[in-house]
Amino acid sequence: MTRFMCVQCGTQFAETPPLPLSCPICEDERQYVRWSGQEWTTFEELRATHRNVFTEEGGLTGIGIEPDFAIGQRALVIPTGDGAILWDCVSLVTEEAVQRIRRMGGLKAIAISHPHFYSAHAEWSEAFGGVPVYLHEDDRSWVMNPHGAIRFWSGETLEIAPGFTLIRTGGHFEGSTVLHHAADVDGRGALFVGDTLSVLQDRRHVSFMRSYPNHIPLNRSAIERIAAALAPFPFERIFGTSAQRSILQGGKAAVARSVERYLVAIRD
Repeated sequence: MTRFMCVQCGTQFAETPPLPLSCPICEDERQYVRWSGQEWTTFEELRATHRNVFTEEGGLTGIGIEPDFAIGQRALVIPTGDGAILWDCVSLVTEEAVQRIRRMGGLKAIAISHPHFYSAHAEWSEAFGGVPVYLHEDDRSWVMNPHGAIRFWSGETLEIAPGFTLIRTGGHFEGSTVLHHAADVDGRGALFVGDTLSVLQDRRHVSFMRSYPNHIPLNRSAIERIAAALAPFPFERIFGTSAQRSILQGGKAAVARSVERYLVAIRD
């Protein structure tokens, strides 16, 4: 049996003998089925045509895929002092990526912001001996490959390593999550957001959407909930979905003014 992978969103499905009938993640209004229709590949086929690429981002290592594949996000390797956390996920893991992370002290956990970035979480976990994959319980129904390494968590926060806290903000998805690193930049903190908060082109603001490709905004209550979830946590830096989507200073103020600007824009 084969773990098929959706070409559009990069999600790997559980082992099945035939092709899956559809990709529920792409059929949801927060994603889309491309004009040419549903298409499938496999991890093995992807590894034959693509490679991992690495970026340096404020002292962290980003891992992406080249040529571009699926949504195009990159993962981040975040050292904890006792192994690293892989934040968000991509659809390909190569031996080069595994060896790089092992030279950094190995991987202790994977944490993913939301279902669009679940991708090949099982392959990444297995490459490091079955390390846990932390997903929020509210997004359980979007897991297409219910692997044994998954650790569903519930509630509003979860510390997965000393000083590393998952925060459920909701918004983009019900279980949308960010990761807070308390000790980053001498205790001023960092926030890893995926596109729960989307870092914008000026890198002074973030924005918020229910659906990015279909341009569906969030309402006031969702934005206020995100703001309230982040309020207790200090952070200087914000890391978004790619190497260019980062705010390296003044992150807390950037979120505050972005919330205010957004609420003005959607006012009746």
